[in-house]
Amino acid sequence: MPATNRLRLFPLNAVLFPGAVLNLHIFEPRYKQMVTECLQRGEPFGVCLIREGDEAGDPDVMPYEIGTTAEIGDVTPLENWRYYISSVGGRRFKVERIVAREPFLTVDVSYLPEDEPEDATAIDGLLLEIRDVFRDYLRLLVEFSGMHADVDLPEDPVDASFLIGDALQVADSMKQRLLELSSTEQRLTVELGFLRRLLPQLRSLLERKRESPQSQKSAAPGGAFRTNQEKFFGKHFSMN
Repeated sequence: MPATNRLRLFPLNAVLFPGAVLNLHIFEPRYKQMVTECLQRGEPFGVCLIREGDEAGDPDVMPYEIGTTAEIGDVTPLENWRYYISSVGGRRFKVERIVAREPFLTVDVSYLPEDEPEDATAIDGLLLEIRDVFRDYLRLLVEFSGMHADVDLPEDPVDASFLIGDALQVADSMKQRLLELSSTEQRLTVELGFLRRLLPQLRSLLERKRESPQSQKSAAPGGAFRTNQEKFFGKHFSMN
């Protein structure tokens, strides 16, 4: 049995990767208490994608087993003891057991090591290949979404694999799959496959956008154009 650590858990409809920024509006009483305790004790909380249940007000929510710690950075107090918080993904963990569900989920976890690549030459070549493809993907994504993205892929392959996983506009279940992979080489290989499939789809969407009437280009989320985005990229079309 691996050594375990206790974490307060925040189940979300989102996947947090190590190194990624997660901004949250904390308004439920149980999570206000959780954040307060974390701040008082200088401890992170855990984030897991929800497998079953609702994000808000569901005491029986079931999270996936693999998640990431969130280190709280900036905190902006609001009225009625609410918070805006900015946190950064830390270490991946596996939920070994649920200790309590009230006032919030508390779990025992074991932290997951990141493997060291056996063939440095192979992974360097993979990183070089994915760097060019990822650059093209970001360029098209910026043109499509109108959002600014200034992303430098880290030299470290582990960090690069997590950054790409965070930036990919795919369904949360796919992001969860990437988070769960223990091999950096395998994660980069899967991401390269995602990117190669997404690039022609994104180019097609861009062509349709250029040909669409202006009213459709500026349609609010939830319209027909948003539906086309979700068809290819899942529900969360943003730069996270």
